Amino acid sequence: MISGAVGAFLSALDKCGLHVLRQSVRVQVATFLLGTTLFGLPSQAAVPRIVEVPNGPAFVRFPGKTEVDARSGQLLRSDALLRTTKPGRMQVMLGTGRQFRMGGDAQLRLGSSSVELLKGSIIGWINPGTQTRHPFTIKTRLATASIQGTTVFIEFTDSQFKIFSWEGKVLVTTRGGQSFTLNSGQQLLLDLKRVQSDGRVQQDDSLAVSWVPPVVIAEQEVERRLQKSRLINGFSTPLDTLPEIQRELGVTAPSP
Repeated sequence: MISGAVGAFLSALDKCGLHVLRQSVRVQVATFLLGTTLFGLPSQAAVPRIVEVPNGPAFVRFPGKTEVDARSGQLLRSDALLRTTKPGRMQVMLGTGRQFRMGGDAQLRLGSSSVELLKGSIIGWINPGTQTRHPFTIKTRLATASIQGTTVFIEFTDSQFKIFSWEGKVLVTTRGGQSFTLNSGQQLLLDLKRVQSDGRVQQDDSLAVSWVPPVVIAEQEVERRLQKSRLINGFSTPLDTLPEIQRELGVTAPSP
């Protein structure tokens, strides 16, 4: 039914001499059918894909497959494991406006509308104007951050666990059941220096750690972070929420 209606519409465009428009429609229809047929996605969703890999090493591994180099435009699916090592970076579009950039020694697993950060750094956001009823969640072993129309940075290393709100509200729920709300320019920091000899937080200790409430980061420090961030700067296109970040925090990003 869909293909018949599309064919009739394309023929009508031909009769009107609108060949360029006809070609544009054909491309958009093909994109829709690819997402719907291969991935079972609704028409308003996009196929998850890698948007850009400005620096390697960066890798992708699908369940049961061998790890391969990540490349711009590569299609992804849930349960894919993404990995970067310094100075590697990549940007990924999950669909429905959800995007993230990861870098350094980072590793994460994709979900349908979420990601699980195993280690490293990530900045996640939802494109301004996106209509979605579900937040973008970034899970870790210690806590989960949820955003809806905001921008969040998370860093998970052997020595610290950091969540910083670049703009808007970020809801954080710890593994132990505590809840925090971060506003623009606020940070939640957990010192992980109390570790086992193997360098990781004890499984039961993650329930008992003492979380310090969010604090406001000084404007000078926020400006420094914005200038130095390799996840905000150095990509071919600016961060979609950069205007909101600059307006919310009163800081200025470096010129491209």
